[in-house]
Amino acid sequence: MMMKADVKKVVTCCVLLATVISGCQTSADKNDDQTIKREKTAFQTSQPWRATMDNRADVAIVYGVGGNPSDKEKDTLSFENRVQSWRDKGYITHFMTGIAWGSYEDYFTGKWDGKPHLDEGQVDRHGDTIWHGHMVPYIVPSENFIKYMKEKHIKRVIDAGIDAIYLEEPEFWARAGYSEAFKREWKEFYGFDWRPQHESAENTYLSNKLKYHLYYRALNECFTYAKEYGRSKGMDVRCYVPTHSLVNYAQWQIVSPEASLASLPCVDGYIAQVWTGTSREPNYYNGVKKERVFENAFLEYGCMESMTAPTGRKVFFLTDPIEDRPRDWADYKRNYEATFTAKLLYPDNDNYEVMPWPERIYEGLYKKSADSNEKIRIPRFYSTQMQVMINALNQIPLSNHDVTGSRGISVMMANSLMFQRTPEPLDGYDDPQLSDFYGQVLPLLKRGVPVHLMHLENVSYPENWKDTKVLLMSYSNMKPLDEKAHQYIADWVKKGGVLVYSGTDRDPFQQVQEWWNQGENHFQAPSEHLFQLMGIKPNASEGEYACGKGTVYIIRKEPKQFVMQEDGDKVFVEIVKRMYEDKGKAGSLEFKNNFYLQRGMYELVSVMDESVSTTPYQLKGRLIDLFDPKLPVLSQKTVNPGEQAFVINLDQVKNPEQPQVLCGAARVYDEKVKKSSYSFVAKSPAETTNVMRVLLPAAPDKVRIRNAKGEDLKDAVSEWDESSHTLLLTFENSPEGIQVRCKW
Repeated sequence: MMMKADVKKVVTCCVLLATVISGCQTSADKNDDQTIKREKTAFQTSQPWRATMDNRADVAIVYGVGGNPSDKEKDTLSFENRVQSWRDKGYITHFMTGIAWGSYEDYFTGKWDGKPHLDEGQVDRHGDTIWHGHMVPYIVPSENFIKYMKEKHIKRVIDAGIDAIYLEEPEFWARAGYSEAFKREWKEFYGFDWRPQHESAENTYLSNKLKYHLYYRALNECFTYAKEYGRSKGMDVRCYVPTHSLVNYAQWQIVSPEASLASLPCVDGYIAQVWTGTSREPNYYNGVKKERVFENAFLEYGCMESMTAPTGRKVFFLTDPIEDRPRDWADYKRNYEATFTAKLLYPDNDNYEVMPWPERIYEGLYKKSADSNEKIRIPRFYSTQMQVMINALNQIPLSNHDVTGSRGISVMMANSLMFQRTPEPLDGYDDPQLSDFYGQVLPLLKRGVPVHLMHLENVSYPENWKDTKVLLMSYSNMKPLDEKAHQYIADWVKKGGVLVYSGTDRDPFQQVQEWWNQGENHFQAPSEHLFQLMGIKPNASEGEYACGKGTVYIIRKEPKQFVMQEDGDKVFVEIVKRMYEDKGKAGSLEFKNNFYLQRGMYELVSVMDESVSTTPYQLKGRLIDLFDPKLPVLSQKTVNPGEQAFVINLDQVKNPEQPQVLCGAARVYDEKVKKSSYSFVAKSPAETTNVMRVLLPAAPDKVRIRNAKGEDLKDAVSEWDESSHTLLLTFENSPEGIQVRCKW
């Protein structure tokens, strides 16, 4: 994750994976059992093990052969010793490093091959290299750099026994594209001399398309090598791409391969790098530009899930308890809850990166409050709440339930969303804050409709079309890279699908050199080709058209008009509602101000502001509030607009007669259930406080809490709640383990 604005970047990445028995083990499973890999949760760090960072996820992703270039102080331990320090504590270890930047000074200074390569940095229009840090430029990934990555980094980590490699953030800045290295790649790729991208829409498009290709090539070659070299050593090496969502990269004007990678045989999956820093990017709705963190996060996670689901690849959801920008702890907490809730509203995924950089989270100094300049380490109340939340990720199940709301509306997106992004508006084209995308999603999302995002690159997969009744699309801010995609869309419509197409198709990117105006094709815009396949005139006016058993409705407005103007979405929403109900025969399109999902004993709610009402959402039952570090038992939880909730419903607990830890700020090991007693060991980072609720069949006569030496903890507190049959425990955490025994 990075603070893109000033090119400082504390990466966000990583995570879990695997050849796994996903989610089938209980909290009693031991992380030190390397024969059965449980890779449901993970975190990333460039540091060796420390007691204050021991968060007890399944996997420790060790960052960088040479560490993290953002670290102010480099650790003196070798990569192999850092890996071993985590293995010694029972963690499975993986490896991650950047593919667009990293601690690669030996390459740039010439130490590796005797030739300096600083000319391979990304350069902007003014001739300035775009730096990530001292002697660490963002890279134009040449074939020579790819060779360096294979020989100096990938080979070494596989030799160290690492069988999962993450090459993160394949990023080429839209404002870059002026270096000599890039000019050489241009001539090789296009066969004609480089053209300055700022001079025309076509040059911008061609430049960004090349940036996209360069990182596609880099990842394909690096991962293919990793798998081949791994096989030569008898290892099955898995390869993953931690990446921001397509939504965010398009917002931040960065080009990356994104969805195209999912079809490569050498790519096993992704990490969805979504957190407060990406999700707080402002957007327009109802004429107002502001942060909409929950809504943005919901779309970002949805973008990443839909990118991978049709191809069968895995995706692991990340969120961060803090962010790169300096804010106060209350701000971090509020937005962490929003992004955390958003990711759990996707019931078909249960793999998570619980945090990046525990050294930063547990040991960093941030503002005590919004009106104070005093900086402090993470407050105990927040570290307790955070650990309750991440321990819930260790056991949260998949769910057969869907998030509430009318289903069946999909919005098309494509990698080329990134190709039309420019540092400065081009003559005849401007798309403030990606409004041509948000114009199709926010009018529905804000009305409680869980819109699904569909990737144009995946239309050939039958799974891609599952449950879609109405497809919304526009070529105002993206273009199809392959004409074959149109045949799949046309066939779907002819079989009864409903397409709502918005756009005037007059932007200058319609005229770039592409397949729709090359060879035998002479279309003025790619939509004309699609319309022709559906029996509609190329320059069709606004209105409704029959196509086989399906329907096409053309709106001759740019989607950005639906959100950049007050009440600009009314006609659009009315059309979508009519198409959904009358032509799609999908039932009534329900509008509301909230989303709700049940996942086993967990319940999640988000209530939106700027919606159809200001009515709070009421949860009722015997509830444990997981966003409150005191873990209170409630009979009712009120969720107001702009808020989220994460609770355990005690009436949904599986095997309620069995003693069990329901929730807590420590991970549980070595559970032992006897006729009248229950014991376990709780582990969590030093200098944090555990609060925990334990379900028991009766009030305990005796509760004993001891440290690893067998000494009683004098400050430990236990309190019985008869209404919930739970014991509330509070004590100081220890990575060595706290022994708890309850007898009744």
